[in-house]
Amino acid sequence: MEQYIRETPVASIIFLITIATSLYAFYNHDIYGKFMLHPYSVSRGKRVYSLITSGLIHLDWTHLFFNMMSFFFFAFTLEKAMGSFQFGVLYVASLALSDITTILKHKEHFWYNSLGASGAISAVVFSYILFDPLTSFYLMFIPIPIYAVIFGVLYLAYSAYASRQSSHINHDAHFYGALSGIIITIIFVPGIIPHFLNQLSGVLR
Repeated sequence: MEQYIRETPVASIIFLITIATSLYAFYNHDIYGKFMLHPYSVSRGKRVYSLITSGLIHLDWTHLFFNMMSFFFFAFTLEKAMGSFQFGVLYVASLALSDITTILKHKEHFWYNSLGASGAISAVVFSYILFDPLTSFYLMFIPIPIYAVIFGVLYLAYSAYASRQSSHINHDAHFYGALSGIIITIIFVPGIIPHFLNQLSGVLR
């Protein structure tokens, strides 16, 4: 763990804090009421801090496990690739930006709340895809590897479709978190698009 903190301090801190606050919320449900994103309130200038705190808590063990597993696989490598400051900005900014459409969509729905780091996790995964689009991704229950870039296209298409359906999952946050991650990475790493295209050209030749 000491090596992780030394080489990737921001990812390490986010990882540990998110697990700690989520576990604390599991046993102290009052935290949910304080930390969850409440679009009705945020749209009226209240509890704006929940744009960030909602990403520090999770619904249950399964929700926490899958988000933190995805974070572990991609975030530490990404911080090394783009730098600690840039990674920190990407994560926090994407956490907030991924919820903008949720706030607009549910600003009149008093009983609607949202929580979890999925928007920021999507940003991390899609930023990573720009660096290594041909890495192999394995989908649950499908034992065949697919290129990360193909996964990305399918993921965005599914999230856009699912966001139009009735669901307790905030697919809007997944979609706009992914877009935020792509845009912020392009801003911080100007050569990333040529790099991305060069990686793909090796397959297309």
